[in-house]
Amino acid sequence: MERIARELTERYSLIGVAIHHRVGVVGIGETSVVIAVSSAHRADALAACADAIDTLKGTVPLWKKEIYVGGEEWIGQGS
Repeated sequence: MERIARELTERYSLIGVAIHHRVGVVGIGETSVVIAVSSAHRADALAACADAIDTLKGTVPLWKKEIYVGGEEWIGQGS
């Protein structure tokens, strides 16, 4: 995620980027990712946020364990 933030800063001329992915138990509908971007121009900030979440979902090896009434399952890249 640090690499993603660094690349976004260069690509969109951002002032700052923070990306945090929550760990632990996350309930259905709860927030699991926070992306904060500061930029001199709103369009750059919004484009960088969209780029950040798309890149994060496609490249960061995140795993989650889904728990059902009848069992559980690990879900993630390569599962």
